[in-house]
This record gives sequence, C-alpha cells and structure tokens, in this order.
Amino acid sequence: MGSNVYGELLSGLQSEKPQILLTRLHEDATLEKHIYVPGQEPEEAEALAQQAAFEKKVCILGFEPGQSGEKWVAEPFCKENRMLIFGGGHVSLALAEFAARTGFDVTVTDDRPSFANQLRFPMAKEVLCMDFDTAIEKLGVNASDFVVILTRGHRHDGVCLRALSKQPQTAYLGMIGSRKRVRELKDTLEEEGIDRTWLDWIHTPVGLDIGAVTPEEIAVAILAETIQVKRKPEKEGDRKVSQSDIDMEVIHDLAEPDEKFADQKKAVITILSSKGSTPRKAGAKMIVYETGMIQGTIGGGCAEANLMQHAREVIRDGIYQIRHVDMTGKVAEEEGMVCGGVMQVLIERA
Repeated sequence: MGSNVYGELLSGLQSEKPQILLTRLHEDATLEKHIYVPGQEPEEAEALAQQAAFEKKVCILGFEPGQSGEKWVAEPFCKENRMLIFGGGHVSLALAEFAARTGFDVTVTDDRPSFANQLRFPMAKEVLCMDFDTAIEKLGVNASDFVVILTRGHRHDGVCLRALSKQPQTAYLGMIGSRKRVRELKDTLEEEGIDRTWLDWIHTPVGLDIGAVTPEEIAVAILAETIQVKRKPEKEGDRKVSQSDIDMEVIHDLAEPDEKFADQKKAVITILSSKGSTPRKAGAKMIVYETGMIQGTIGGGCAEANLMQHAREVIRDGIYQIRHVDMTGKVAEEEGMVCGGVMQVLIERA
C-alpha cells in the first residue's frame, strides 16, 4: 500500500472492519486527514464518526452557512463489495457484465472449463474453475459479499448452500429456481440441520419481479435486487451496506498512483452533501491533475467543468475550497443541465 492516508485506509479494510476517514478543516484553510480511532478523538469528531458508521454515509459538521470554527467530515468505507456468481451460464454472463459496470468486483465459479474461463468472462476480476464448495472455502466469503447461485441444477445449488451455511452471513444471497424445487431443496437442507431462518432469508425466486424472461432481463432483475439491498434495506433496522456514492477505484488511485501520474500535483474533489436529483451523491470523488487529466467523476457536465477550474486554483495555492453547486436555478436551465438539485463539495490538494 502507499504511505498516504488512503493506503492506510485500504490496508485497514483488509481486516473486514469498516473504516472511517476523518477530515479536519481548520480556520486557517489547512486540513488534516486520519483514520478514526474510537475513543481517541475530540468529542464532536467522535460523535460524527459514530453517526457515519451507523448511517453508512458521509456526515459533516460545521458547514452551516455563517458558522465559524473548525469543520469535520466523516467518510465511512467498507470492504469492496464482491459479487460471487456460482454457475457460468447465460444469465451469469449477462449478470457479470452488468454487475461489473455498477461497481461490483465480480468472481465467477463453475466446474466446467468451457464455462469458467477469462475469455468468456473478461469483465470478471476472477474466474475459478473448480468445485463450488472448494471455491466457497477458497474465497473466504464475508459480510460484504453479494452471492448469486445460478448453477445448472439443484444438486449443485445444494452443494453451494451447504458450504455457504458454514460461512459468515453475506450481505445478499439469491438463488434461481422454481418455487417448488426451491422449497423441496430447503426442506431437505433443514432436515440435514441447516437453520430454517437462514434458508428463508435467501432471496428466491431471485431478483425483483419485473416480468423478466430473457437471460439479460433476468440479470437486470437480479442486479436491481442486489442494489436495493445495498442501498435501501426493506425493513427498518435492517443492516445497511452502503449509502455513500464511493468509487473505490479512485481511492486505489490515491493510494497507489499510476506511474504516469505519480509526480503530478493533483486536487481531490469530494461531494460532501447533495439534495435533489444531482448526478452523483455524497461520497463521490474525482482527481484533477495539474495537466488537466482526471480520474473518477462527480457527475460530468458544466458543474464538473467549473469545479475543475477551482481545482487548478487549489493545486496552485494549496488552500482548500468549499463550493456550493446549484443545478436548479436559471443558470442551470440556461446551461442545459439535465439534473436538478444542489450539492456541497470540498476541493483539496492531495
């Protein structure tokens, strides 16, 4: 990992424990960042970090108009969400592509070489050709994972469920299959001693009921359900996975810059808060380099272009800026902005 705070952040996430990145903005326009250490922070920062950890979203303090004094930002991070797909058929092929495009680290497993290879699944971070139970043990399934069982038969589904029942509960577990055959499989597994509450927690029939028929439509239904679990728990009190619009690739770029960018000065733009239909939400980041190159996005369009100008000022002067972006008024209409809403952003030199 890199020697900066983002490298420390990524290193901490390997322990499976969520991390909180605290930013303290001083009145003299300097700032400092560090990883939250429970019980060792100022009272206001302690409360803010705990709020961010509970709500799973960026929380800010001291940013009200006209308010003076220090400001704090607490950004929660959890281990990157993997989508573990068991089975390499047609639905899996579409789901792997769509899931990769929406920020999941995709792993596909099948025990048939013709279905489990990188040529078939170029979008997957990892493709495993092995028995399903062996793969589950190898992958070290954890609470941040989204698991989808799409094997070619319920015998293989049963193998997956038996192995998964011995692992920590995942963020999501869905399984394809008819209601009758799924019910029969669950009854069999319950007779074997697997907890019925856990079996009934499995999302099956898998995916949201949108009338999907084709493999691609079924994949969309499954992906929509996983995103719903990730962003919008069905019941009050259900565990939230993430409410922040974080692009972990940007965090990796900050921790371990590409060689061609390593010597360039740069600024980081972070959305602190948003209201209305802004294209990106709190937590989204982008890097602006002194040459004008960028990594990540906070939504594109005129608003992003304007903030990039301010980012160059921050690179030059080293003084952070807090900017208010209004995409609802007359100026927005004249510029042809398709989104509405307002957002508050922090621009800092990295």
